[in-house]
Amino acid sequence: MDAQGRGRADNIDPADQWVLNPNTGEYELRLPPSGAQSGVPRPRRGTAPAGTRTRSAPGRDRAAPERERDAPRREREPSGPDVPGPRRRRAEPPEPLPGRRRGRNKPPKKSKAKKILLWTGGTMALVLVVVAGAAYAYIKHLEGNVQTTDIGSSGKSGFSKDEAFNLLIIGTDKRTGAGNSGYGDKNSVGHADTNILLHVSKDRTNATALSIPRDLIVDIPECKTKRADGTEESIKGTDNVRFNTSLGQDDRNPGCTMDTVKAVTGITVDHFMMADFNAVKTLTTAVGGVEVCLAKNVDDANSHLKLSAGKHVIEGEQALAFVRTRHSFGNAGDLDRIKVQQQFIGSLMRKMSSGDTLTDPTKLIKLAEAATKALTVDTGIGSVSTLKDMALELKKVPTKNITFATVPVVDNPAEKGYHATVVVDPTKAQPVFDAIKNDVSFTAVKQKQKKEKAAVAARLKGSRSAASDIRVDIYNGGAEAGSAQETLNWLQNDEGVLKSSQLGNADAPLSKTTLEYSPDQADQARKLADLMGLSGSAMKPGKSEKNSQGLPAIVLTLGKDFKGAGVPLTAPTKAPDVEKSTADKTVCAK
Repeated sequence: MDAQGRGRADNIDPADQWVLNPNTGEYELRLPPSGAQSGVPRPRRGTAPAGTRTRSAPGRDRAAPERERDAPRREREPSGPDVPGPRRRRAEPPEPLPGRRRGRNKPPKKSKAKKILLWTGGTMALVLVVVAGAAYAYIKHLEGNVQTTDIGSSGKSGFSKDEAFNLLIIGTDKRTGAGNSGYGDKNSVGHADTNILLHVSKDRTNATALSIPRDLIVDIPECKTKRADGTEESIKGTDNVRFNTSLGQDDRNPGCTMDTVKAVTGITVDHFMMADFNAVKTLTTAVGGVEVCLAKNVDDANSHLKLSAGKHVIEGEQALAFVRTRHSFGNAGDLDRIKVQQQFIGSLMRKMSSGDTLTDPTKLIKLAEAATKALTVDTGIGSVSTLKDMALELKKVPTKNITFATVPVVDNPAEKGYHATVVVDPTKAQPVFDAIKNDVSFTAVKQKQKKEKAAVAARLKGSRSAASDIRVDIYNGGAEAGSAQETLNWLQNDEGVLKSSQLGNADAPLSKTTLEYSPDQADQARKLADLMGLSGSAMKPGKSEKNSQGLPAIVLTLGKDFKGAGVPLTAPTKAPDVEKSTADKTVCAK
């Protein structure tokens, strides 16, 4: 019997017998064994083959072997698995009359649809292999576009998806690239002209983009840079200079700018991204333009921006002119230009995350090319896959919860008459820095606020004992040396907490001060929290310990956040009221 006859006899579609051989790329005939050739009968449908475990009746399961009792329970497969046989074409034909043999049927021609299915099946497999190879090659191509700088200990060596992160975005005034030599100082070494510290919260519900004015007077700390041959060079610090000289001046690299940010704000920067004039032109062109809004007509001779009042979609040279314009907005200073730049970046973020961009392969490829060619990053995020991970984490943040703000400043008091520079406002700036360090949102993230309020209410609400009734053991868990003794003296001499002891260092350092207590000491814990200025999140209900007299005592562990005896430790739960905008709204430049 030939292939077609056997297929007909077994009720098998002949087209199903042709299988693509991956080694040769050709379709070959694979025949199922006939009844006479088969030595082992196929299992009946619905009958479990030998060795297959079947489901017992409810309540009748046998105990598993001893070694499996503690193993994770796995979902059982359905009883009686049966590999489906060849597709049946039609019902079984009637048995032929005795003495008569079934005639050999003529092989039917494959339908046109069958032929297309067979050939496109093989072609599609080939296309998938080619596409996968092309994607890998394209990623390697993008890797070659990315420029990196080794900043040593100034930043992190890698990126974590599970933590809050701080990214310093630097826009330099370097005039390299086609058509850029006519802008400003063509001999600039590349100062930090635009600086945005982007903080992305741990839970990805919010982000804060804090602009740092280039004309802010700061003390630039000593920093280390790496030469091309791998050796390190120390660059001396400079006091009372503009922030923008933290990059480029005296061969300082972005790591020096990151160190300067930490010196000014107290916020540790994890990574940096740096872009020049070309980045603005290429990125805006790649996404098909960015919408901006003007409250008045602008014809700026310095930046060459000429636009009428209202909304416009700009890209390329026009987009660069927009972010460089200073004399036509506000008081013609850098602080008002920062507001315009923040509005522009918010619009660019909306466009990059829009459906028009994400569903357009051509735009995505252009954007990938433009972004990787335009940016310089630290080695910790220097691969395309890591940059992709960071972008996906940022994409989780709703644009309505991305806040743009500027470091609060005042005019430099050292300048008389015309003020060209500014200094940090000592009153308003610190709460802003503290909010970012403590991962506090500048937007109304109701769920987070509600959770924090509930925790505070549950732990701080209730009666308070007298200070003299508090029994507490004090440990140093990361505060400055001598802090535990200082706190003991303060509690006993100033606050009347006489049943207190200082027991040295804790077993492990803590980032934040904690107060552990048993339920029957809650009134003592609430009183001590009031004295120490602790928030509800610092209070840890659970177990206490026995002091030297064998009596239960609260455990106070001073963490790295400890600021001194008598100084409140309550972390801000509400961001300070500063001038700000959010990335989801269009604001017209004035």
